Amino acid sequence: MTDENIFLLHAFVLGVFITFVYDWLRIFRRVVSHAALAVSLEDLGFWGFCAAEVFLLMYHESNGNLRWFAVLGALAGMLLYRKTLSNPLVKYVSLLLQKLFKLLGRLFGRLLGFVWKPVVAGRKRFFSFLKKRLTLSGKTLRMVVRKR
Repeated sequence: MTDENIFLLHAFVLGVFITFVYDWLRIFRRVVSHAALAVSLEDLGFWGFCAAEVFLLMYHESNGNLRWFAVLGALAGMLLYRKTLSNPLVKYVSLLLQKLFKLLGRLFGRLLGFVWKPVVAGRKRFFSFLKKRLTLSGKTLRMVVRKR
């Protein structure tokens, strides 16, 4: 009887873990915009991961036999986690990451502007100088060709 209780506990924890991993996928989707194809591929990979985890649990705990109380334990873990911790985690972590990325974007934007402005100004002066030198060289070449 204790082996089945441990199996049920493992299934419950697996349900919590699977939902926790999916929450991080939801956070990633809120922070980084995705096309429909990317979302579909992420979901496909996630469900493949879930299938492998459930298979490994069943393989190690019950020699590959499907035990319905384990399925119900996993569903209970998912439901309990989803009703208690899931929404606040996704909401506040994604908000925190969005603000962090916005701050880093501003910081790097200013740093890049600080570095880039002299480069652009120097590049304009260089190309202006190069254009004058090429124009002068072209005129000199034409004069030399015409003299011959």
